[in-house]
Amino acid sequence: MIRIYLLEARSEFLKYARLRTYAMSTVLFPLMFYCFFGLMMPSQGHAPTTMARYLIATYGAFAVMGATLYAFGVGVAVERGLGWLEVKRASPMPLGAWFFAKIVASLAFGATVILLLFTLGAAFGGVRMAASQWVLMFGALVAGAIPFCALGLTIGNLAGANSAPATVNMIYMPMAFCGGLWIPYDFLPKGLQQVAQFLPSYYLGQIALGIQHARGVTALASHIEALAAFGLLFLGTAWLAHSRAQDRAIA
Repeated sequence: MIRIYLLEARSEFLKYARLRTYAMSTVLFPLMFYCFFGLMMPSQGHAPTTMARYLIATYGAFAVMGATLYAFGVGVAVERGLGWLEVKRASPMPLGAWFFAKIVASLAFGATVILLLFTLGAAFGGVRMAASQWVLMFGALVAGAIPFCALGLTIGNLAGANSAPATVNMIYMPMAFCGGLWIPYDFLPKGLQQVAQFLPSYYLGQIALGIQHARGVTALASHIEALAAFGLLFLGTAWLAHSRAQDRAIA
């Protein structure tokens, strides 16, 4: 059984690695934005946390969100449209292996981008942190992406194959910007700062910033609890959406 799960995860990873649109968008966009805003913008208002150090946390959150939302939101919708999910259900492969494979593949891409961001920040942005902070931030960003897997699964089971990419973009991009992932939260207008506190992207970014002791980030435990609550909410909506899709397939 373990071998089945591992082989399915390997196949899923190779599938996404061969999809240039997915691989390039999930890997290159966060790195490109970080080079523009993290490495080229001056450090103002976040001393002793430089802009390069601050944005390494938020663009890490942006990267793992994109990897999971596109893998589940678009991937599941396309597989449904092609009838591939029906083939999977008819096969003896356990359903859990399908979920496991998508989670592993999307988190692997997200983890790769995080490591590349760390490398850019350390090599060209002068980012220096304790080894424990690097490890904790990496683990928090990867684990914090799991709730977005459930959100992506919800989108994938509700949206059509042709509309799924646009639907993911309509959710992903505003959520990233309004959550303070593209530019520091303090730079957002007051109205958007209020909106940010109702978005899971904000809490994932704050968790990563809290680990690096960024200025103004407090109550790390409350941010973790809020993201966990969003995760449970998305898990419930994903289960309902998946059940609905299964009922439609049977009908």
